[in-house]
Amino acid sequence: MKKLVLVLLISLAISVQAFAQNLLQEKIRKITTSKKSIYLDSGIFHNGESSVKSKLVGIRHSYNKNDKTERIVFDFSTSEIPKIYGYFSGKDQLVTIDFFGTEIAPSVSSFGNSNFVKDVNFFPVTPESLSAEMRLKSKGSVDIFYLQSPGRLVIDLKI
Repeated sequence: MKKLVLVLLISLAISVQAFAQNLLQEKIRKITTSKKSIYLDSGIFHNGESSVKSKLVGIRHSYNKNDKTERIVFDFSTSEIPKIYGYFSGKDQLVTIDFFGTEIAPSVSSFGNSNFVKDVNFFPVTPESLSAEMRLKSKGSVDIFYLQSPGRLVIDLKI
C-alpha cells in the first residue's frame, strides 16, 4: 500500500510539472556522442529510440576552474546509454531526466559537494523506469551529450 501511495505521489508530482511546461515553445534536441559546446538555457533532450536495458551504477562531478563549468556524469553498466528523455529549465534551476529500461544500483549514494548542483534525487517509478531530478544552485545553461563503452550521460553546466 505504501508503494502504491508513493508511486501515485511521484506520478502526480511529475504530471503537475509537465503541465507547467509549455512544450510547444521548447527546443527539442537529440543528443549525440560529441560535445557541441552549445549551451542551452532551456529545452527538451533525448537520445532517440535506444532499447538498451541498463543499470545506473554511479554519478560523479568535476569542476573546471579555467572555464568555470561543472561536468556531471551518469555512469551505466552497459556500453550504451539507455533511452532517455529530459527537460532543462535554467530559469527554474532544474534538470529532470527519465531513464527507460533502467534500474538504479544500490551502490549509487550521495552526490557529494558541488559548485553548481544543490542536490540530485532519484525516483525509481517502476523496476525498469528511473526518474532523476537535479536542482541547481542558481540559473544556468547546459550542454548535454553521451559517451559509449562504457555508457555515460554527460551534462556540462555553466552558471
